[in-house]
Amino acid sequence: MIKRSCSIIVACLLTLSTISQQPATASSKPEKDAQFAQKIKSAIEKLGTGQSSQVNIKLRDKTRLTGYVSEIGDTSFVVTDLKSAASTTVAYPQVVQVKGNNLSTRTKVIITAAVIAGIAITLYIVRGAFCDGC
Repeated sequence: MIKRSCSIIVACLLTLSTISQQPATASSKPEKDAQFAQKIKSAIEKLGTGQSSQVNIKLRDKTRLTGYVSEIGDTSFVVTDLKSAASTTVAYPQVVQVKGNNLSTRTKVIITAAVIAGIAITLYIVRGAFCDGC
């Protein structure tokens, strides 16, 4: 009797939960494009400008650009090729994919700390191997 009552209650709760769910509102294509362009803009701003901010960009027309970000604007940014020094202005909505090649400050600090720790451990082991009575 208890099992049957529990199963009826669970079935009712499941039914109510599926009925009371609101459908997700789908954004229109221009809204999605605007959101994606904003994501691209924030990614480019995060990379920064200068030769240390190297990027690989894929555009909607299947063109690929490689170089560094030399300028960042409100509606576009400029990618300068390292070899030819040719500059290309790219509007944010034209971009499909951005790949940056620079490391964040946090990553640089972690790598530096790991190298220092490795050197310290190596020196400790070498000192112990050559200095048995020290």
